[in-house]
Amino acid sequence: MIIGVPKEIKNNEKRVAITPAGVTNLTKAGHTILIEKDAGAGSSFTDKEYAAAGAEIIEDASEVWKRSEMILKVKEPIESEYKYFREGLILFAYLHLAAEPELTQALVDNKVTAIAYETITVNNTLPLLTPMSEVAGRMATQIGTQFLEQSKGGKGILLSGIPGVNQGNVTIIGGGVVGTNAAKIAAGIGAKVTIIDLNPVRLRELSDIFGSTVQTLISNPYNIAEAVKNSDLVIGSVLIPGAKAPKLVSEEMIKSMEPGSVIVDVAIDQGGNFETISTPTTHDNPTVMKHGVVHYAVANIPGAVPRTATVGLTNVTIPYAAQIGSHGIAKLIQDNLAIRSGVNTINGKVTIQTVADDLGYRYTPPEEALIETANV
Repeated sequence: MIIGVPKEIKNNEKRVAITPAGVTNLTKAGHTILIEKDAGAGSSFTDKEYAAAGAEIIEDASEVWKRSEMILKVKEPIESEYKYFREGLILFAYLHLAAEPELTQALVDNKVTAIAYETITVNNTLPLLTPMSEVAGRMATQIGTQFLEQSKGGKGILLSGIPGVNQGNVTIIGGGVVGTNAAKIAAGIGAKVTIIDLNPVRLRELSDIFGSTVQTLISNPYNIAEAVKNSDLVIGSVLIPGAKAPKLVSEEMIKSMEPGSVIVDVAIDQGGNFETISTPTTHDNPTVMKHGVVHYAVANIPGAVPRTATVGLTNVTIPYAAQIGSHGIAKLIQDNLAIRSGVNTINGKVTIQTVADDLGYRYTPPEEALIETANV
């Protein structure tokens, strides 16, 4: 298969969808790899390294899209890339379609086979989302400490405190991979940390992990409201695979926070967990101020640490890309439940229930979409 890797063009997105090591793996499996010139520069991978690994370096993005049977990306295509869509093209990337109605329509209209990293499921886990969730969770605390500085609009506190001065309060909503990693950093620097989650079994697991360094609370509106009101930093990390994120923090809760407090909405690429912000910000302009509270809502948080993020991401995505390239999507839909769970659109059909429900499409199972097309 001819596999193309265009340069990411989303605001300050410096990650790339393949490393030279990934090129070696795919070329040894018999695939042809096309990489747009300087696609890896933001992650400190040179064209020379890619060429040495067996890739063909292409000057123009349009040629990469035109010649490729499958496109590997990190983030979802933006509107200027929709013109490259065509029937039969395979797109393998983070897509978050529930929050992207225009992208979904473009994929459906052009009969693109769109496979989303974030919905590939193995034993109730999301293996292609996990490494970026680890990065985003750890960064969420780091970002929160930065924007609590007075010069950045924050209340001017150090989360760790010092001897004789109170520690800061951090509330993390969601005890999954993002929340756990955010808590590791927050507890590690000495903040007072509360994790809120709906699952009591998960709360027990978190209690076993962190012991007395982290308080756990069951998720309900009362507990969320009380924790938010008393927090210096609130991190939203609740994600429903493939669906819009639930709005768990109301505008009234935000109004109850002290001026200069900070929220970091890691779920913003799926619509966000906070009522007060639903449109992502960018690395160039990462925050907005609402009700005196600093709102950080960058959708591609790991893009700020592209070298670490790229290596972590491609460690898990390239084996799946190799399977798709070697066996074809029709066979994998039948034989590979993980790949099947990642197929969001195929042959003009929406093939994931959560996206269909959120955006008002008729849901078609992937295998039925293949049969319907074969019978046309």
